[in-house]
Amino acid sequence: MDYKFEKGTSNHTFVLFHGTGGSKEDLIPLARMIDEEANILSIEGDVEEAGMKRFFKRIKPGVFDEEDLIERTHSLYDTLNALAKEKGLDRDNFIALGYSNGANIIASTIYHYSKPFKAVFLHHPMMPFENMECHAQHDLPVFIGAGNNDPICPSAQTLRLAKTLNNCEAQVDIHWHDSGHELTQSELDAAKKFYDTLIKKSNE
Repeated sequence: MDYKFEKGTSNHTFVLFHGTGGSKEDLIPLARMIDEEANILSIEGDVEEAGMKRFFKRIKPGVFDEEDLIERTHSLYDTLNALAKEKGLDRDNFIALGYSNGANIIASTIYHYSKPFKAVFLHHPMMPFENMECHAQHDLPVFIGAGNNDPICPSAQTLRLAKTLNNCEAQVDIHWHDSGHELTQSELDAAKKFYDTLIKKSNE
């Protein structure tokens, strides 16, 4: 996988996953807005669909190729562990942030591994699997940004994902806005507030 790394001045590392058709550059400004001192490790999807970069295959819009998603989730997890060693990063302080397709592969990672990140930001995610148990998450902080009028990620699916993650012992906070699938300023402000509260608690 192609990636971009920017060294920060703290021991936190934001691991970024763009949406369909995006690139490793897309979410860096958002991560910098949330924490300007953190390391940045921005991953670029290596699956192409009609010239657009993604993190896993899909059968059609809204229908994931679950076999491919599982395989790529494990590969991604191994890649992150290897990059942590290569860059001298604290793996326990990896914070995942993803939008749309990127949020979905983060959600898949939560299903497959127990607390794979220090915290997770899922912007407009979908249910990664319909019939799979989620690993116990031991109070993993999860921020979900969602649009009440999102045509790609309906509110009912957001609520199902949140319920599933809560049942797996994650601590889920949903921020709703009245727009669609796009990122909004209120969503970004809420993500920043969520992070600041998280860091404050961890330093107490």
